[in-house]
Amino acid sequence: MNVKQFVKKHRDEWNQLELLVTSINKSRKRITGETIIQFHRLYQKAAQNLSYSQTYFPNDDVTFYLNGLVAKSHNLMYKDQVSSMKQIRYFFSTKFIGLLIEQWRFVVAAMILFTIGAIGSFLSVLNDPLHIYSILPAEIAQGVDPEQLGNGHGAVDSSVMSASIMTNNIKVAILAFAGGITFGLLTVYLLIYNGIIIGSLAALFWHHNKSYDFWAYIVPHGMIELTAIFIAGGAGLLMGYKLFVPGHFSRGFQLKQQAIRSVQLLLGTIPLFVIAGIIEGFITPAAISLEAKYMVACLTVLGLVLYVVIGKLLLIKNQPTKGFDS
Repeated sequence: MNVKQFVKKHRDEWNQLELLVTSINKSRKRITGETIIQFHRLYQKAAQNLSYSQTYFPNDDVTFYLNGLVAKSHNLMYKDQVSSMKQIRYFFSTKFIGLLIEQWRFVVAAMILFTIGAIGSFLSVLNDPLHIYSILPAEIAQGVDPEQLGNGHGAVDSSVMSASIMTNNIKVAILAFAGGITFGLLTVYLLIYNGIIIGSLAALFWHHNKSYDFWAYIVPHGMIELTAIFIAGGAGLLMGYKLFVPGHFSRGFQLKQQAIRSVQLLLGTIPLFVIAGIIEGFITPAAISLEAKYMVACLTVLGLVLYVVIGKLLLIKNQPTKGFDS
């Protein structure tokens, strides 16, 4: 039996189980004995289908789908409800890391798109600094003064630049995720354009021999902000890819399934933006040495690495059996 035949044979039962899971979650008081018997039967069959799919189609979408369906059913049947705080802690400590590891290719793709834009604009402005006025928005291009970096709030006349960059990054993150519904085209554009902004600024400061100073004011908060944007962009690319290549499922079905996963990835970036905002507000403009700013950047990178490593260890601890994704 090939994967197409496998999906066709069991799809109706999977849909029934999905409907039962939704129905039971909405109103447990109306559950009848017949409903429980039907739910248990469909759950057992889905678990058997998952085992078969993991054996013969380990890398196919149907295996990931069944993994989620069986996990939801398993939790509904065997696990007590936990408090909201425990759910939030579990999500950020374990679930989010699992999703991130599972979809790392799309996050890397987002980073590559950003890098392409950054390199292109860097080379353009490096060739002619006046190109920055045709690349950057007017409020940024006219406010940048490399010679004033480190005076007051840095490369602008006021703190507007800091707020503008922060607002821009959050907007880009949300739009990059939502852009997945356009088959990922809007996501691709936003990632490249955001890279263009950073690359052109970097080239301008290079011309004034201020690169070391420039990056000292960018990387402390930038390492976390860009990581969050890449994750959000990866979520959008994931959704767009599944719409382009729906596999054995309809595009509507893929949109429903991948939107849930992508929203979870986007939600996981919220603490990253909060931390980046704190650093940008208190560390970036602080009257400390450039070396200290670079040290903060190194600590943020170390913190991100530890977060992923610890999350991975918790994931392994909580999911010793392959196939269950709580």
